Formats: sequence, structure tokens, C-alpha cells
Amino acid sequence: MAKLFKAIIDFFKKIFGTQDTVEPTVNSGDTTTSAITTTVPEPQNDGNEPQIDGNEPISTEDNGDEQNTEPEFVSDFKILIDNGHGVNTAGKRSPYSANGVKPMIEFYEYKWNREIAAEIVKRLKELKYDAELIVTESNDVSLSERAKRVNKVCGEIGTDKVIFLSIHANAAGNGTKWMDAQGWCAYTTVGTTKSDKLADFLYDEAEKNFKNRKIRKDTSDGDRDWEANFTVIYKTVCPAVLTENFFYDNADDVKYILSKEGREAVIKTHVDGIINYVKYAEEKEHKLGYYKA
Repeated sequence: MAKLFKAIIDFFKKIFGTQDTVEPTVNSGDTTTSAITTTVPEPQNDGNEPQIDGNEPISTEDNGDEQNTEPEFVSDFKILIDNGHGVNTAGKRSPYSANGVKPMIEFYEYKWNREIAAEIVKRLKELKYDAELIVTESNDVSLSERAKRVNKVCGEIGTDKVIFLSIHANAAGNGTKWMDAQGWCAYTTVGTTKSDKLADFLYDEAEKNFKNRKIRKDTSDGDRDWEANFTVIYKTVCPAVLTENFFYDNADDVKYILSKEGREAVIKTHVDGIINYVKYAEEKEHKLGYYKA
């Protein structure tokens, strides 16, 4: 019997190795019992998964308890930007050269307006302001339709939370020759309204950004903006300003607004002026109506 047990032990040693076996216990006499035990190594953490008490890996999945509470926008205001004129608008480009074939400086207002307006909206969005173009088409959407789109937004969220700006470049002639008129200006409708305050903030930024450039002002009514009942700002029910960003039929002006420096100054003037107005209006909790001194 002893030989039999030894053979069994040798067999298990060969399979499990000597460190994993326990020698059998043999009772005296012919009756014997044996207790052969084996130990299997526990799985080891390879360092890739964190464990609790060395047993189960920690779950790294997001349980959804934490929510992103950061607001989408920093203001309740809706800022609507208009890129005046369309590709099919007659004229609205720099004067032709002497042979009447090609402009000396190629400037097309519809194209420039759209580029500037789109960049203003882009930067406002990057700063988390709710800004939007009201004209995405390339054709010339009518002035009444533009105003209608603005007023639709006003009806949805309230006129006291909407502002509107229409971006243009100016001209003094009929497109056949270069003119002497120069400068930047902004228009509001006739009378004293909230639009005048928005224009004030734009003029403040224009003074900072358009160094050594002419800024056109009409101070006859106590402020700097010009007044005219242009349809696109006259028919809108929220604060509305139309800016004329230098003259594209003045050679010096048009070179400036086509330059990197000039474009940046125009964009910055609008973005900063808009933000300053919005902060002012929110602080004062202004409502639609007329300003009182």
C-alpha cells in the first residue's frame, strides 16, 4: 500500500509541482487515509485596473450623477446681424477704371458685408452670446422681409431682449469715379429711442479702434449718430442701428477696409460695442420704450 501511495504522490507532484502539495498522512495498520491539497495562485492585478481590497476592479464609468451646469449663453439677449444687400443688387461696388471694364480696386459690398457680418456673429458666439444672421441667402432679400424676420424673433422672446444691427459700406457717387467723402458712421431712426444708446456704444468703440480715420458725427440732436428712417431699422420694433463702414468709392477708405487692419477694426468695433450695450441694458433692466434723461 505504501508503494501505491508514493506512486500517487509522485503523480501529483509531476502535475502540480512540489510547492502545491501536502504529504499524505498515513495511519498505523492496514487502514490509511490521505489528505492531498493543492493551492492555485490567485489572479494578480497587472496594474491596469484599480482594485478595492484587492478583489474587484473599481468602475471608471460615468454614472451620470454629475451634470454640466454651465449656461449655454452668458446673456439672455438675442443679437441679430444683417449683411446688407445681395449679389444681385445693382451697383454697390468700387468704381470702374478708365476703360470701364475692370474696377481699379475690386470691392463688392454684398460680399464684404457678408464676410464682416459672419465674423461678428462667429466671435460673439465664441464669447457665448446668442447671435445670428437674419439673412443667409446670397440674393438680395427685401428690406421689409429683413425687418419681418427681426420682428418675428421679437415676438417670440420679447423686444426688450433683442437688438439688431445692419452692416453696410458707404458710397458718395454713382460708381463711375472715385469720390472724396470718407469715414465711418452709424444711423438710427429719427427721434430719441433705445437705438441711440446702442449707437453710443458703437461710437465709443469706433473712437478707440479707427485711429487716424475719419468718424462722421451728427451732434445736432445731442448725440453722435445720424438719423434717417431707413426701412430695415425703421420697421423693426427692437433697438436697431445701421452702420456705414467707410466709403468704397474712396480709394483710401476702400484700401483700409480691405486690409487686415481695417477689417479687424470694423469687426472689433461691432463686437465690443454690442457686448457693452448688452451689459449696460442688463444692468439697468431696460424695457422697450423711450429713454428719459
